[in-house]
Amino acid sequence: MARPLTPLGLAVLRLLHDEPMHPYEMQQRIRDQAIDRVVKVAHGSLYHTVERLAGLGLIEPVETTREGRRPERTVYAITEHGRDEANSRLREFIRRPTREYPVLGMALSFLAMLPPDDAAQLLDRRTVALEADLAAHDIVVDGLIKQGLPRIHLVEVEYFNAQLRSELEYVRALSEDIKSGRLTWRPPGRPNGENNDR
Repeated sequence: MARPLTPLGLAVLRLLHDEPMHPYEMQQRIRDQAIDRVVKVAHGSLYHTVERLAGLGLIEPVETTREGRRPERTVYAITEHGRDEANSRLREFIRRPTREYPVLGMALSFLAMLPPDDAAQLLDRRTVALEADLAAHDIVVDGLIKQGLPRIHLVEVEYFNAQLRSELEYVRALSEDIKSGRLTWRPPGRPNGENNDR
């Protein structure tokens, strides 16, 4: 295979592993099953991925339908080659940790550029946003459970939830350390020698 299978490509193969479907239905299922919370799906990328997978022989068109005046819809199915590639790539994703570069980690490495009060305030705002994300996420999980989705199809959602909770706990503790004075620093001055304090 020329390029490794992307996470979105693996998601498409996973959906087609269950049953043949057209890209619009894949898009709906990606939203309904909260796959878009763990796989980046940019506008138009799903259709591009489907075309690429078909070109590589990992999926194949099995029928084309048209309803009324709507455009034709091509239904795709996974091929044996697609099953093999999906299993191989999935095993690699699970087996090997890959270095990820989260934006928060990068921002925290430069935290000393800000005055401590500003940093604590920004961390508190992030806490509020994380709490909102968790509440929304819990609603999604509850909805998927009520739909009767087996737990095996929820483990990625559980993982995402664990990451959010861990980040929330860390950000809260870091903010408290700054506010209590357990973590202090003096931000570097501006080029003209002025302090960054507002």
